[in-house]
Amino acid sequence: MTGAARHSDDGGSTTGDVGLADGLERLWTPHRMTYVSGEDRPAGGYEKAAGCPFCLAPGLPVERSLVVARGAHVFAVLNLYPYNPGHLLVCPYRHVADYTDLDAEETGELAVFTQTAMRVIRKVSNAHGFNLGMNQGGVAGAGIAAHLHQHVVPRWGGDANFMPVIGRTKVLPQLLTDTRHLLAGSWPA
Repeated sequence: MTGAARHSDDGGSTTGDVGLADGLERLWTPHRMTYVSGEDRPAGGYEKAAGCPFCLAPGLPVERSLVVARGAHVFAVLNLYPYNPGHLLVCPYRHVADYTDLDAEETGELAVFTQTAMRVIRKVSNAHGFNLGMNQGGVAGAGIAAHLHQHVVPRWGGDANFMPVIGRTKVLPQLLTDTRHLLAGSWPA
């Protein structure tokens, strides 16, 4: 078979040609394609509350919304595309883009929910540390810049292994619905 590529069991080529399979295993995450391609993004973007997933989440059943806890002004929801298991977002119910747009009650409850999220995650998964933060504006990395949200990302010693560094892949050992159930069950009333 001169010039033709043979195919391995994984459907790829064994010739080593550029653009063909290289013998590496693949972890397929097709659910992320919706996020990457923006398929679910409303035509007008997220500028209006009507299509904003953070505005819609509190009204959905918990199995679909992944809301962990609700307060008077903010709620905690699992990130659909987490960096680590237990990656929560603390969001105001009100559709505001900038931290300076929050009123005093929203600011206070956002801080309390962030502290509670850290305590709950430590209790259920023994996190060693956290990354906390807000990306203000698209230029700062906010995927949904029109609705403020604070990331609470649990970290463990050695959690940054070769997979994200070399394989550009994150391995999550728990289903989001299982994580939501675990965190919601431990959130104080």
